[in-house]
Amino acid sequence: MKKFITLLALIFIISSCKSDKNKIVNNTSAKQDNIDLINNKNTKEMTKETVTFPSLDGLTITADVYKVDKNPITILLCHQAGFSRGEYKDTALLLNSYGYSVMAIDQRSGDGVNDVINETAKLAKSKNLETEYINGKQDIIAAIDYVYNANDNTQLLIVGSSYSATLAMLIGENNDKVKAIAAFSPGEYYKEMNIQTEIKDLDKPTFVTASLDETKDLSSLVSKMKTEKLTHYKPTKEGIHGSRVLWESTKGFEGYRSAFKAFLDSI
Repeated sequence: MKKFITLLALIFIISSCKSDKNKIVNNTSAKQDNIDLINNKNTKEMTKETVTFPSLDGLTITADVYKVDKNPITILLCHQAGFSRGEYKDTALLLNSYGYSVMAIDQRSGDGVNDVINETAKLAKSKNLETEYINGKQDIIAAIDYVYNANDNTQLLIVGSSYSATLAMLIGENNDKVKAIAAFSPGEYYKEMNIQTEIKDLDKPTFVTASLDETKDLSSLVSKMKTEKLTHYKPTKEGIHGSRVLWESTKGFEGYRSAFKAFLDSI
């Protein structure tokens, strides 16, 4: 009888261990599913492809298109000085997770970043074309036209970083194909014009931000703009120059992402 009771006890203990093990596995799986749902909110399918199209002067522009749920492209991403479309390798996926399809372009003024060579700049140099910051303006305008025409005349948000942030504000002001602008570290990068004066009449939803060290200068740059459509995120942590503030490697990226997401939700 004692042996029988002992055997039943052992069976009960083994069964309990298996049950607890299943609970642990199921809890882990549920947590992972929640993480996946958070990272891919409102998404079903993400795809990436590289496309080319002509700039205003005929130079071939290279771009990466990141689509989610076959949604039309509604955000155009432009890189900073010395970089390429690779600046947005991670940011594009972040925007996909928010439900936005995006296109990141190579302007002719740049080089490479994140193991992505700027093909537009490489081609421009081979053709002995000028590759100063201002020369990239025609590439951004051509990209706006490309996206607008491909999406049944749908307005878009243009995102700029450093020198292209300034160009985004200058172009977006009077371009009816642009719905809103996000400018990361814009500045007085063009000797032939006063940017503060040039953008004072910008009357579209505009998001601006920069590193902590750049915030004072940025405040001065946008001081003449109409405040009702201007969102200026002023960081409390170090940050960095350009759209890299959205990278996880940047100190304070959480605040930048939160502010940018709130802006996107508002337009």
